[in-house]
Amino acid sequence: MLKVYSDIATSVEQGDSAAVKELTRKALALSIPPEKILNNGLVQGMNAIGQKFKANEVFIPEVLIASRAMNAGLEILRPSLTLAKNGFKGKILLATVKGDLHDIGKRIVGLMLEGAGFEVMDIGVDVSKERLLVAFKKERPAVVGLSALLTTTMIYMREMIGAFESARLRKKVRVIIGGAPVTQSYADEIKADGYSPDAASAVTLVRSLLQ
Repeated sequence: MLKVYSDIATSVEQGDSAAVKELTRKALALSIPPEKILNNGLVQGMNAIGQKFKANEVFIPEVLIASRAMNAGLEILRPSLTLAKNGFKGKILLATVKGDLHDIGKRIVGLMLEGAGFEVMDIGVDVSKERLLVAFKKERPAVVGLSALLTTTMIYMREMIGAFESARLRKKVRVIIGGAPVTQSYADEIKADGYSPDAASAVTLVRSLLQ
């Protein structure tokens, strides 16, 4: 099994979408839990490419190709991850904040939440506070999850929470935040209801907020 994980991770890192699809199907056929394929294979591959990007060993084109390969694996896993066995537990709205186009981490969080039995509405990237409010009023989720990968876009989370306060909707929703530059202290500072450093923790956080 460990070789399957490493092969998937390597294929993601190399941006080989066809190999990722084939290996992901193979792993499912071996009855490996989809959550383990996700975390030990696909996520590990993206983590590796992320570390190389930080070290200037690869550049944005390589990261985008790896992201595409990971998405290919995610699409294979999605039906297995979203077979919720415990029924509907609540609606979650996810968004990447205005000015930020990154969504790999957010998509993983969404898949994990779906797998845990929540209904997830992902409204995409570069989301303004106005668009967020429109989506909230339409969907009425119990929790809103905001994501940012850049310190320059992270600060917009404060404005989004402020928009709920101005619309007198803040008491009707729990807002959680996450992303590479985000910390618990920043969540406290902008009065978010919670912070999660990774997808698995996000599921635990949402469960605790809705109990």
